[in-house]
Amino acid sequence: MSLAYSPSKPLPLSQVTAWDIETDIAIVGFGIAGTCAAIEARQAGAAVTIFEVAAAAGGSAALSGGDFYLGGGGGTPPQKAAGFEDSTEDFAKYLTMAGGPGVDEARVRMYAENALDHYHWLIAQGIPFKGTYVPGKWLEPIADDTLIWSGSEAAWPFAQAARPAPRGHTPQMDGVGAGKLVMAILPARALALGVEAHFSSRVLALVADDENRVHGLVVRIDGTPRMVRARRGVLLCAGGFICNDEMLARYAPDAKATCPNPVSGGNDDGSGIRMGISVGGAAIHMEQFFATRPFYPPGNLVKGIFVNELGQRFINEDAYHGRVTHYMIRQPNDRSWLLVDNSVFGRPVTMPDVTIAAVGDTWNEVEKELGLPEGELVHTVENYNRHAARGLDPLWHKHANYLKPLVEPPFAAISYCGRDYGGSAFTLGGLSTLPSGEVLTPEDKVIPGLYAAGRCACGIPCRGDGYASGMSLGDSSFFGRQAGISAARRQA
Repeated sequence: MSLAYSPSKPLPLSQVTAWDIETDIAIVGFGIAGTCAAIEARQAGAAVTIFEVAAAAGGSAALSGGDFYLGGGGGTPPQKAAGFEDSTEDFAKYLTMAGGPGVDEARVRMYAENALDHYHWLIAQGIPFKGTYVPGKWLEPIADDTLIWSGSEAAWPFAQAARPAPRGHTPQMDGVGAGKLVMAILPARALALGVEAHFSSRVLALVADDENRVHGLVVRIDGTPRMVRARRGVLLCAGGFICNDEMLARYAPDAKATCPNPVSGGNDDGSGIRMGISVGGAAIHMEQFFATRPFYPPGNLVKGIFVNELGQRFINEDAYHGRVTHYMIRQPNDRSWLLVDNSVFGRPVTMPDVTIAAVGDTWNEVEKELGLPEGELVHTVENYNRHAARGLDPLWHKHANYLKPLVEPPFAAISYCGRDYGGSAFTLGGLSTLPSGEVLTPEDKVIPGLYAAGRCACGIPCRGDGYASGMSLGDSSFFGRQAGISAARRQA
């Protein structure tokens, strides 16, 4: 009788009669976390085998803009070349604020103190950085430049607590989507070091003993379940759960309801997280997710103001687009509009057919067309204009560079309502781990033989409204490395 395997239940070690594959470290997932873990583990002398469900390496990282969130140590070479100093303390303070309540301070400190070295490590693996800086508000460089403002560093309240610096570092590649370059170079490096890879292979379950110590995996290869012994440990790097509707409904229902387009290669099904839970691992911050309905570029749109169905502002518009999106979806009935005048009107590059919900020669006409409470939108705009003319924003503290009275007709309301703009999302919650990668129980006890990194674990980017572009690749690559090093050092 064939056994039924499930990520939610480990196979008892006592039921393994023979091992089909033996290795020191078995890695689940050939995305950026698994790749960087494999590189470090191989360089430490461990035998490494990766199992990837897709037909090629890459994971969701291959679909990304390719930027890494880096800084500290006085600044990376691109930061210094552009005239920015970035102290480790400012970097750590920003990351702590972005992480919000429950942020892992030890993880933040380790990353802030080592991100500059991580930049050089990426270069040593073959990742090219041109080093040039692009000012303004961008989702990613549109040419082959490196350094951008990829978060809310220069926006309130972050800029008041930590000295701002641009920290998004994108590899040199013409055009957008440099994640595909990253995930061509790093997996090739891992394979060149002797990592063994199995593609189109689905990990079905962990193998564990009666005390939940992990000894290996059950993997389906060519349609046949095979037993894999991992002498030093198993690394779960299988991504998040944005493609698992049942897990979303249980843990993060707002993600699918408000931003239904998954940022994923299609295999972020939560199986790695479920495997960790199956042997007693704790899953934390599972309600958190990155979300975006981008409203820039063009950067001119940042000079507009967002209002909700009460006609009230709710965010400083110069914040990171993901942060603004989280504030959007919290508004009553998920209804919000970007108000612009003729001088700043534009269509967002990522949504050129965006809905123009109202147009008028006066703000009163716009208010009536939107069906908002009488006088509320008009009052909001008049109050904003009065202060903006003096370079002030006493309510939301938008930077003076983006303050401009909205007085040139015609006026328009661009819809960012959920019904009109289906945003994109990926999950941030995952397994609780030490910064060195060991998976923890709810009592903070290490589960022997089990490690996790990337979006399978909950890392530095643990709150959606504090996220910045590059945090996921930065966190996944760096802490993937730490997990690989730790597993390689474990005694077989």
